[in-house]
Amino acid sequence: MRILLLGCTGFIGKSLIPKLISDGHELCLISRKNINQLKINSSFEKIAFLKLNLAQEKSWNDINLLNQLKSCDGIINLSGEPITDKRWSEEQKLEIEKSRINTTSNLMKNLKKNKINPKVIINASAIGFYGTSLDKIFDETSPGGEDFLANLCKKWEEAASQKPFFTRLVILRIGIVLGVNGGALGKMLPIFKVGLGGPIGDGNQWMSWIHIDDLCDIIVNAIKDKKYSGIINAVSPEPVKMREFSSTLAQCLQRPNLLPVPGATLKLILGDGAKLLLEGQKIKSIKLNNFFKFKYPLLQEALSSLTKK
Repeated sequence: MRILLLGCTGFIGKSLIPKLISDGHELCLISRKNINQLKINSSFEKIAFLKLNLAQEKSWNDINLLNQLKSCDGIINLSGEPITDKRWSEEQKLEIEKSRINTTSNLMKNLKKNKINPKVIINASAIGFYGTSLDKIFDETSPGGEDFLANLCKKWEEAASQKPFFTRLVILRIGIVLGVNGGALGKMLPIFKVGLGGPIGDGNQWMSWIHIDDLCDIIVNAIKDKKYSGIINAVSPEPVKMREFSSTLAQCLQRPNLLPVPGATLKLILGDGAKLLLEGQKIKSIKLNNFFKFKYPLLQEALSSLTKK
């Protein structure tokens, strides 16, 4: 299929591209950032590159973008400013919101305007939709929360729902993605490797995680398999408490699990964004448990595979 990948320079996008190529898809990679960092041979005939900020309406006047839209079979939308890279100032919150909602709204508006009906759109969202809780269990049928991230996800998913009528829409509410080149684990590994690692906060918060390889396989499957439709929680079958995550990571690295990161320190660094790491949520995926076979359903084997790389 001819696939448009929006947000290709992010942590997930960089891992997804090789899988899409090996599956034989033709790709058009679109990002507001420099795509040279992907280190892919730009002469490869099945890949096109466009550097555009799709949150800006003027970018949609680009004739090359319009041609790519008209010829595509599917769209994968991973666009969005990273959630926990910077402190949540009001300016950063606005950037987090604009990069997701404006991009998604512009995409759907221009598909309809030009009467383009891709076979499938896979749109990212996040388990932050449900808010945080120390004791509740959430699945795809659970209502949304009321904090900043929950309201962001609601707006994001509402924008995605404005897709063309005949297009199959898959919304992936993605959990904490485990990989060595980014995300929470990418930041924790250097600290744990020198023996200074430990749980974040009191360690009682839930971590609903997924291995990067499993997430990429879910996306690749969703392109062609019509069982993938609507809201899907992209999380492993076995969420864990932060203290278990920390001790398992230390065990895999054969390092101590000593120094907890105080919640107050994290709040100084991330502001309101610290809530995401200090409170967490326990998420189950009714849909994936019915038709997806995880390579890494358990945390021990997931972290073992990543710490050996």
